[in-house]
Amino acid sequence: MIGLLQRVTSAKVEIGTDTVGAIGRGLMVLVGVERGDTEREGDRLAERLVGYRVFPDAEGRMNRSVADVGGALLLVPQFTLPADTRKGARPSLSNAASPDAGKRLFDHVVSRAHALLPVVETGRFGAHMQVTLTNDGPVTFTLRVAPPG
Repeated sequence: MIGLLQRVTSAKVEIGTDTVGAIGRGLMVLVGVERGDTEREGDRLAERLVGYRVFPDAEGRMNRSVADVGGALLLVPQFTLPADTRKGARPSLSNAASPDAGKRLFDHVVSRAHALLPVVETGRFGAHMQVTLTNDGPVTFTLRVAPPG
């Protein structure tokens, strides 16, 4: 499972003219579910996102997590994130989980994140979305939780 996180001052997801998720200070995270992922990887990704220290402390060092700063998460399902881009001019999406597994595991990550952090917003699985954000820094990291083996 992959989380591409960006530290933001604000972010939102729109579908058509409707805003379906929006946050102020926090992390906007594109979540990609890979073949072989289970709830175990979802639990670990949610825990890492909430505890990952990418916010500055009093000395300006990245020592504080989204939970520490009272921030929020905006989780956005991203089917193309697990793409294999190592060769050719078109990505292979064969590494992505099936739509059913992807939705189930994305929903699991959202549920786990809700248990760990008061404010969690989301995009909508399978929808064509417009994501707008103001990256703070810019600060962007990729977290990957691989299945055992």
